[in-house]
Amino acid sequence: MKQKINVKLLIVEDEVVTRQTLTRLFQQEGYEVFDAADGRQMEHIMAQQQIDIIIMDVNLPGQSGLELAESLREQNNIGLVFLTGRDSDDDRLLALELGADDYLIKPYNPRELTVRVRNLARRIEQINDSKETEVEGSKQYHFSGWVLDCDSRCLYSPDRKMFRLPKSEYRALELFLTQPGKIHDRDTLVRKMLDRELRPNDRTVDVAIRRIRRHFEAHPDTPNLITTIHGEGYRFVGDVHIKTA
Repeated sequence: MKQKINVKLLIVEDEVVTRQTLTRLFQQEGYEVFDAADGRQMEHIMAQQQIDIIIMDVNLPGQSGLELAESLREQNNIGLVFLTGRDSDDDRLLALELGADDYLIKPYNPRELTVRVRNLARRIEQINDSKETEVEGSKQYHFSGWVLDCDSRCLYSPDRKMFRLPKSEYRALELFLTQPGKIHDRDTLVRKMLDRELRPNDRTVDVAIRRIRRHFEAHPDTPNLITTIHGEGYRFVGDVHIKTA
């Protein structure tokens, strides 16, 4: 077994063999692993443990993984990876809208899965270390009382509430903050967010912008930091200062 990782991982998968295989895989990687067959068992475990990352199927008995993800995002800053046989663009897009950090299709490559989760775990550990302290030793963007920390990929509100951003949302916001005032079209944004080209009828960018805006709109002093330029794209209109803590 590898060196223990200070991240608690929960597998939510109703197929017994797959659940056991995933549990063994991540235990061998050094994680403290819990497992559940459905949403009810997941909630029972989460009531007793501070779970950091969930690997979840979409097809589950009772509530689906997508339904569970929606409730998770309302309550927790938690890492979420979907591992599922459902490969439709609609499911993938909805998962991103709900804030999933990753979406992998079965059958999966175990090595790829563990690498992706380990990268997410590193960010979770950084977040855990900085939850109750000021973020130090990293590049930060300061704007309108908000702070985006690059190392932990966290957004801090003016009243110091912390929001861990999924990768796509972090990349989009970072692009805006590095070039304030510039209009970014959807092609540019989707390449930055997901390293791919824009597809026909692709709403991924609009979904990510909507989720980013929700943070700012919750504060009356910063409701319009990202504006829509009709027919062109989006523009960040705040003043940005870059600091190294």
